[in-house]
Amino acid sequence: MIEGEVVWRPDPETVLGTQIDRFRRSLAAEKKLDFPDYATLHAYSVDNPEDFWDYCWRFLGIVGDRPTGLDQLDGSLTDEQRKLVMSTRSVEGARFFPSSMINFAENALSALLETQQVISISESMETGIRSMGAEQLRSEVARVADGLRELGVQAGDRVAGYLPNQSETLVAFLATASIGAIWSCCSPDFGVAAVVDRFKQIEPKVVIFVTGYRYANKEIDRREAVSEILRALPSLKVAVAVDYLAGYGFNGWSGIRIFKWSELGSSNAELTFHRVEFSTPLWILFSSGTTGLPKPIVHSHGGATIELTKTLALQHDLGPGRKFFWFTTTGWMMWNYLIGGLLVGADIVLFDGSPGYPDLSTLWRLCSDLEIDTFGISAPYVASCMKAGLDVGTKFSFPKLRAVGSTGAPLALEGFSYLMEQLGTGVQIVSASGGTDVCTAFLSSSPMTPTYAGKLSCATLGSAVESYSPEGHGVIGEVGELVLSRPLPSMPVMFWGDPDGSRFHNAYFADIPGVWRHGDWVRMDPDGSAVIFGRSDSTLNRDGVRMGTAEFYASLESFPEVVDSLVIDTSGLGRQGELIAFLVLGSGSELNEELVHRLRAKIKEELSPRHVPDRFIAVSEIPRTMNGKKLEVPIRKLLLGAELSEVVVSGSLANPEAVHEILKAIKG
Repeated sequence: MIEGEVVWRPDPETVLGTQIDRFRRSLAAEKKLDFPDYATLHAYSVDNPEDFWDYCWRFLGIVGDRPTGLDQLDGSLTDEQRKLVMSTRSVEGARFFPSSMINFAENALSALLETQQVISISESMETGIRSMGAEQLRSEVARVADGLRELGVQAGDRVAGYLPNQSETLVAFLATASIGAIWSCCSPDFGVAAVVDRFKQIEPKVVIFVTGYRYANKEIDRREAVSEILRALPSLKVAVAVDYLAGYGFNGWSGIRIFKWSELGSSNAELTFHRVEFSTPLWILFSSGTTGLPKPIVHSHGGATIELTKTLALQHDLGPGRKFFWFTTTGWMMWNYLIGGLLVGADIVLFDGSPGYPDLSTLWRLCSDLEIDTFGISAPYVASCMKAGLDVGTKFSFPKLRAVGSTGAPLALEGFSYLMEQLGTGVQIVSASGGTDVCTAFLSSSPMTPTYAGKLSCATLGSAVESYSPEGHGVIGEVGELVLSRPLPSMPVMFWGDPDGSRFHNAYFADIPGVWRHGDWVRMDPDGSAVIFGRSDSTLNRDGVRMGTAEFYASLESFPEVVDSLVIDTSGLGRQGELIAFLVLGSGSELNEELVHRLRAKIKEELSPRHVPDRFIAVSEIPRTMNGKKLEVPIRKLLLGAELSEVVVSGSLANPEAVHEILKAIKG
């Protein structure tokens, strides 16, 4: 398999039944235009953003109050009407639908189909699996919203969760959103310092928590951690305990009133929704926080609603009768992406547990048993299955599976090959990229576009993704900075606690004026597909030749002996440093001269002689953030002499001990 090889093509007859095809034909009829393919439809969406996003609202059935001027359409928008859709086309400072009123929870619940299900699977529950129907979900959201109001929560207040990926978390979020309050959440595997660093910035009025959970068949006691977290939030007076893991009750803590989840609100409470201006904060997501306080990234009710609805309906073709799953925790934006399935009428599947217990086939078994349509995993998980020789195609059947999504890191060619071998040519592979900052995928796939091996199929509709040269202009077929040259509705409205907007400006707009700089290297090809080469701030620059880390990982991890890898270049400040490859080896493998020789030869052949590592060092783990991102930039800073306390916040890491192992290995 070679990069760019077409491994899946849309079936013309199947495309005719998709939502994106109905959207294409309907939009063309209204605007009296022709969109013969995805490329022309995408070009229209970024060249005519006001008309495109207005039509998305109407076609997708977004619920809300719009100004009278937007209800009087005869095919195209007037200049005045365009201002009611976008305040400006400038990427920085743009506001979508500035006079419209909306509520995310109302859009998720008002049109909820009676057949829709929220399916929860957990190691921590005796039953293992639960199903919540539409009536029960509405009733629970109404009850908890009533309870939050009784606790004094009002529009604009923050409600925080220390919760697993289960139905209670979904209910807590929807209840918070329904009254116009602002949601934020950390997974209970986050350490105390990581949680406090996040929640202290946003001063929640209420924290909802669990005191324990089970992972890989081990019970994890979080009672002491919860106690420390609650005590570290001086503004907090009220907390709510969810009875999740049997035997891990709570006794209460001094100065904080603890309520039981099951006793919140009235079971007869009416479900109501507080509509807010489109850009009003909905949830606060956080950056990884590996090198300092995590950035509190604020997304809006309207932006999240219209962007997730558009992407899930048109790019994924999700809707009624479909089951949607993505492996995620509540501390990662993919949880927000997953629950967006409610907006389009899909069933959503929530999983809390280890993907490796009792073995690596756990998620595939879930996919088979539940007959999931769109199955989201990560590139590292695909690599693990491949290294383990997991034969899921023989072991399981997937009668409803249409697409397998991969995110978290670029999916290597070997990953594409493995999935094709296991699932056949009828399943679309969806390699996607976006992130916490925009809470969506702006590079993904569509039912109308082919899947290319080793690549992301297309930019999503409305996403003006470009590769910028060092001179600051868009280039095709060349590696450059990934930028967005048009605003997206789901771009954050601000950082919390950044009153003058300077921190927000510096994060995205200071380096390349006029566009959003995302921080990745990307190549946009003539056919609309793309390749991500890793973070632009961790690029390996050897004698003026730049190389993305993703290319290294693809080469190194193609060896059966190499389970995981991390590449660090210590060059900088005008001096030539070392290029070091840290390797996690499989059971029974050792880093001997023969393996090093083969590794060097492959890097020289596939990348360049300048990028052959100076050293290969075996370690037991690669340090990662809680969301599975490799710790490239912080490790580089440490190797250049920075102090550990200045560079890494251990509570934000999944495995902080791995950092110490690398430092020890470097010192010999």
